Amino acid sequence: MAVVGRPRRSCLAVPGSSVKMLGKAQGLPADQVFLDLEDAVAPLAKPDARKNIVAALNEGDWAGKTRVVRVNDLTTPWTYRDVIEVVEGAGANLDCVMLPKVQTAAQVQWLDLTLTQIEKTIGLEVGRIGIEAQIENAAGLVNVDAIAAASPRVETIIFGPADFMASINMRSLVVGGLIPDYPGDPYHYILMRILMAARMHDKQAIDGPFLQIRDVDAFREVARRSAALGFDGKWVLHPGQIDAANEVYQPAQADYDHAELILDAYEHYTSEAGGRLGAVMLGDEMIDEASRKMALVISAKGRAAGMSRTSSFTPPAE
Repeated sequence: MAVVGRPRRSCLAVPGSSVKMLGKAQGLPADQVFLDLEDAVAPLAKPDARKNIVAALNEGDWAGKTRVVRVNDLTTPWTYRDVIEVVEGAGANLDCVMLPKVQTAAQVQWLDLTLTQIEKTIGLEVGRIGIEAQIENAAGLVNVDAIAAASPRVETIIFGPADFMASINMRSLVVGGLIPDYPGDPYHYILMRILMAARMHDKQAIDGPFLQIRDVDAFREVARRSAALGFDGKWVLHPGQIDAANEVYQPAQADYDHAELILDAYEHYTSEAGGRLGAVMLGDEMIDEASRKMALVISAKGRAAGMSRTSSFTPPAE
């Protein structure tokens, strides 16, 4: 069955150091917005970026969006202040904290415990703030099963391609793109490994960014590969990528209609009124319990995207 969670077809990155971009992001049609304190913010700008993010979360209109803050990774001196200042300052208006460059389950557990202490101290509901874990190096990928299982707060496992490529000495400067000298998709194993860990523990799987931000056709091509595998969404770095991500990571209308039709037909035929049948023909297609499970995946993605069906099932006349 498809993982039930917040819609995350498009996950927009917004630098916490830019008040202008923090304001603009509120009006964009991204499913999720993550306000960044890590790579998009220079070291000297991080303290002010924390204040900008707290103000934006508390004063901005983020209706319809999942609100996330990406803190710095635990090898830096900034992480604990990021978490404390953001959650104490705007925890009531925050959905998730994203932890980058996760290498072990213990790092996720540290964030879980820290969030719990803050929630108890300032009176927030314990456990409401989720965690997004970003896999960006070989250690993280090797430990991804344990990372996905490290805390019930974990909602997503995210692929971070740029740092990952550097960590394994991949010979390419095009983040997320195919490599001409390699006869296949060099990211296939990584994406599938992340996807298996995510699905094993009922988490969402999110693909990372494509840096050629003005080449929307290339973005769409890259996104289709992870969408075909079953990923729930992808990072977007520019407003021009949002519509493409929303389109790619939701079903085509015909597929959504067909999935809903299978579910209705199967429910009817397995009922007393439908003859208690386990396998039947729907037009030229045989459907059974496996068909129902496949249809649930497509249906869940369509419903999460707010799609409406354009056809309906009518039981055959007796």
